[in-house]
Amino acid sequence: MMTNKRKQSYQTDGVKTLLGNPKRAILKLSIPMIVAMSVQTIYSFVDAIWVSGLGPDALSAVGFFFPFFFMIIALAIGLGVGGAAAVSRRIGAQDKSGADSVAAHSIVLLLLTSISVTLPFYFMIGGIFARMGAGRVTTQATAYAQVMFLGTIIIFFAHVASALLRAEGDVRRAMYAMIGGAGLNIILDPIFIYSLGLGVTGAAWASIISMTISSSLLFYWVCIKQNTYVAFKLKGFHFKRDILIDILRVGLPASVMQTTMAFSVFLLNLIAIRVAGTDGVAVFTTGWRVAMFASLPLIGMATAVVSVSGAAFGAREFSKLNVAHIYAIKAGVIIEICVASLTFIFAPQITSLFTMSDEAARISHDLIVFLRTMCIYYPAAAFGILSSAVFQGVGKGIYSLCVTVVRTIILVAPLAYVFAVQFNLRLPGIWWGIVTGNTIGGIIAFTWARHTIAKIKERRR
Repeated sequence: MMTNKRKQSYQTDGVKTLLGNPKRAILKLSIPMIVAMSVQTIYSFVDAIWVSGLGPDALSAVGFFFPFFFMIIALAIGLGVGGAAAVSRRIGAQDKSGADSVAAHSIVLLLLTSISVTLPFYFMIGGIFARMGAGRVTTQATAYAQVMFLGTIIIFFAHVASALLRAEGDVRRAMYAMIGGAGLNIILDPIFIYSLGLGVTGAAWASIISMTISSSLLFYWVCIKQNTYVAFKLKGFHFKRDILIDILRVGLPASVMQTTMAFSVFLLNLIAIRVAGTDGVAVFTTGWRVAMFASLPLIGMATAVVSVSGAAFGAREFSKLNVAHIYAIKAGVIIEICVASLTFIFAPQITSLFTMSDEAARISHDLIVFLRTMCIYYPAAAFGILSSAVFQGVGKGIYSLCVTVVRTIILVAPLAYVFAVQFNLRLPGIWWGIVTGNTIGGIIAFTWARHTIAKIKERRR
């Protein structure tokens, strides 16, 4: 029987926010996620700084695992987005039992997927790195990767549980868990890398232990205390075809979408190796951390846009989709222009954080060029990232997948190869390929999103 608290669950602050003014909802839901993601990225910076103290080979070892880590995160994010979008649509439709069922299906799917990823890659990764051209860093890269693969199930749970909390407007607790894990990781990194003498492997252990502790907090909230809007109940669970379809029609394309991004990074790594060796990988993966930090406001806003547009779609208040999309785009462009300006000005200072050792100093110039070139891309990224979020919110996951494949596989990777190899621009050519491909892709995504919203509003009439 539903408790009195559950009966009143539609009156929670999070649900009121989702179903209220879309501009206010995007702002209120975005800020905590931007803060949390910023702290996590700061941890990523600190992690890279600590690893850079071991020399460029250590950065390269982590860099070789980067595409696979991106793949793990891609699958976890995709599953989380699929579950979150389905939950938010049911909130809009005031279907609480359906939201509960979506949550249970999401938890079971994360368990099955994480196990499927961990088992084969743990044993095969050393050979894969050798074939990728890791050379002298193969041993370090393999040791780091195997520890990270052991924590795959923790990574999946953290992302999916956080996404489901965000789907019901409970962004603060998602923020607390993310900040707590990142903060602990910052503390543990120097202990495991240097004090315990574990080197690159120590960075991996610090990450897994930190994520385990923050995931335990999420587990307590959603599975034990259960004071959330959605009830996470697995007793008597059995798969329901309609729920699976609703999750996977957004989650599967989102996972594939994120995986294509990981594959694009993999291809860019290979191009970097061809034109600049392992130093090229170190420049790209280190610089990409900064690029991801610069994109955080957009990613934080995108998580809000998915929930807000999903709730509006479920409630059949389609005019809110238009408001949410345009408001998010305008805010995103303005924010990213400011971020790009600051990054361009302070590129040398940012670079110095990652090149403190004498060995690492040799990549300084190339890293500054990367940072300043990528500034052109940041404002344009708003059009692609936030338009894809609208697609996911209304259940059009395949649209997000299509625009991402066009951007990352059809545009970015080939353009990077042409500029770097065919035009002999070397590393700067890769950066210009990334900028050009993402800008064109963003324009395509925005145009398609405007057309889709117009069609939805027409069908309502």
